[in-house]
Amino acid sequence: MRKLLTLFAATSLLVTGCAGAGSLGTGSSTLVIAIVSNPQMKDAIALAPEFEKATGIGLKFVSLPENQARAKITASTATEGGEFDVVMISNYEAPQWAANGWLENLEPHMASTPGYDEGDFIPSIKTSLSYRNQMYAVPFYGESSFLAYRKDLFEKAGLTMPAKPTWQQIADFAAKLDDKANGVAGICLRGKPGWGESLAPFTTVANTFGAQWFDQGWNAKLTSPEFTEAAKFYVNLIREHGEVGASSAGFSECGTRYTQGNAAMWYDATVMAGTNEDPSSSKIVGKSGYAPAPVVKTQASGWLYTWALGIPKVAKDKDAAWKFMAWMTDKAYVQKVGHTYGWNRVPPGVRQSTYAIPEYADAAKAYAKPTLDGIAEANQQKVMANPVPYPGIQFVGIPEFQDLGTRVSQQLSAAIAGRESVEDALKQSQDYAQTVGDSYKAVQ
Repeated sequence: MRKLLTLFAATSLLVTGCAGAGSLGTGSSTLVIAIVSNPQMKDAIALAPEFEKATGIGLKFVSLPENQARAKITASTATEGGEFDVVMISNYEAPQWAANGWLENLEPHMASTPGYDEGDFIPSIKTSLSYRNQMYAVPFYGESSFLAYRKDLFEKAGLTMPAKPTWQQIADFAAKLDDKANGVAGICLRGKPGWGESLAPFTTVANTFGAQWFDQGWNAKLTSPEFTEAAKFYVNLIREHGEVGASSAGFSECGTRYTQGNAAMWYDATVMAGTNEDPSSSKIVGKSGYAPAPVVKTQASGWLYTWALGIPKVAKDKDAAWKFMAWMTDKAYVQKVGHTYGWNRVPPGVRQSTYAIPEYADAAKAYAKPTLDGIAEANQQKVMANPVPYPGIQFVGIPEFQDLGTRVSQQLSAAIAGRESVEDALKQSQDYAQTVGDSYKAVQ
């Protein structure tokens, strides 16, 4: 109950208004679906009339930017508001919400759907959405993180990307490739506040520097030498060789800059590759190489993440909700996207069978293996130098992290913008984190 109240209090402060896509059908049953607004989800909305026509089920999408979507979906689900029949969540929420009894167990639905084949899911992605070996959300796409870099700019500068780069090497490359006169940043890194925005890439940097959010005794470690070194590195790299307006740049903004030729490197989610190689929107198709997430003290440093679909326990028509979810996450949907929009637009990192499709293998030859390698390497034993008491890699898998991570990200963003020093940002962040840590000490 303590965690539920904390979570509700945090999300209540963050909820903002909805921006819906409107009803796409007029069937006897209409589902309201809350999703995150990004290119892959927009493709699903565009294809949705085919589902409506085949089933008679109407669909109304509520599509929101990531920070707003998280807040709205969390508040609705935690309070059993019943506004949504299907919600887009991640491997951060799924196990916690399943344990709280907020989500429908999807195992019976999958078992009764011929050809759905849950065994086709990449094992680590499947496990991340499970609670007590039962899946409570089904993945739409999965990802780790890696580094995209402009091969043509590297060649022109006489640089070679190592097979396994370190962060110091990347910083050196960024300095040499930074071309402010021509509007090309050495690197693009997220600086936008949000526990799922700047905190995601930054925490992977902190992990490989040997930092922890909490030690095994739930002592906050945000002013430790390792965390401080990582934060200074990240902030200085962005301030010296990153994009203009970095303190408000997230995944979408960095994607636009990189695909329009305004950045020499971009460290972010592996799902970026489909956008980078999409000729309908990218100016740098075929010019990118993809390297593993850079390291310092660890074997690897990439994250593990999946956007997935779940059914709130209070949803009124669970059978119709599952029909939609099965349509959006089955093998036929992959084929539909590939043939309709091109194989670079296919949701990656979820189904093993996707990587056996000849057309996809050809389109994704530059990034398919780096994506799968990143997902396979993404576990705490390989990406963290020290043990921690919480699940998660780029997030701390506790309910309070939605509020804590957002607060810390605001401090990080302020440091990137030059409004305060890294030391002051971390001192304030430490106070936030220790309050959370103390609450866990009390129940040990």
